[in-house]
Amino acid sequence: MRLVRDQVRVRVPATSANLGPGFDTLGLALGVWDEISVRAVAGETTVTVTGEGAGELPDGEGHLVVRAVRAGLEHAGAPQAGLDLICHNVIPHGRGMGSSAAAVVAGLIAARGLVSEPEALDDDAVLTLATQLEGHPDNAAPALLGGATAAWVDALGPHAAAVPLHDDFAPTVLVPEHQLLTHTARAVLPREVPHSDAAFNVARTALLILALGGQTDLLMAATEDQLHQHYRADAMRETAEVVRALREAGWPAVISGAGPSVLVLDDLDAPTTGALTGHGWRVVRPGVPRAGAHLY
Repeated sequence: MRLVRDQVRVRVPATSANLGPGFDTLGLALGVWDEISVRAVAGETTVTVTGEGAGELPDGEGHLVVRAVRAGLEHAGAPQAGLDLICHNVIPHGRGMGSSAAAVVAGLIAARGLVSEPEALDDDAVLTLATQLEGHPDNAAPALLGGATAAWVDALGPHAAAVPLHDDFAPTVLVPEHQLLTHTARAVLPREVPHSDAAFNVARTALLILALGGQTDLLMAATEDQLHQHYRADAMRETAEVVRALREAGWPAVISGAGPSVLVLDDLDAPTTGALTGHGWRVVRPGVPRAGAHLY
């Protein structure tokens, strides 16, 4: 295996995981894109970041995209090199929109573009490596494949499949000013849950697959959850209050990933978005790209 290009560029979308009941399984690509450029060089690795995370992220080998490129090259059996990495980040960090999964997937797709045998880093390999770096595949799957996905892990590793989306599906994302680290949101979850709560979520997840495919009258019931959102409420009280208020008003609102952003599985109306904007929330109507990370 050898490097056949000295420079590649990658676009990768934001994502939202869980979608309410589909904890650590369901994910959705969002049309908010990070763009990275990777150039193989003879010298030391350098990282330049503009946009989200500028001045805050590691500027060398510790950068997550660099680590992912390294993992991809190692998996492919390709030589390592110094890297000149330029990141233009648009995906908000620490908001439950998959910024770390996007970085990992972008780095692996960049490695695919650099090597002489890109099939060594096919989608199955990228999902496996991304899951090893991320811990779970729910965000990595839609970042890689686009659209809506269901991801799972078995003895052979992680897998993902596309979930059908109806043509008019138009989600809204509400992004607060403050961040919440994923490990903080996970730390409040119990190690065990009641059997009744697990059964509740299995039923709602099945309904959600139908709702996303076109049976939109099911969306409110389909986005109910007993496994994670109420446990996280104290860690993101403003988010929990917005989700509660929106659902009382008939909107299928859930916590986006680990939060604190809110995902509404519908096109939120102007009066509601105006009120939220006035209280410091940024309203994003990103659309859902049907393709995920790609070279360009």
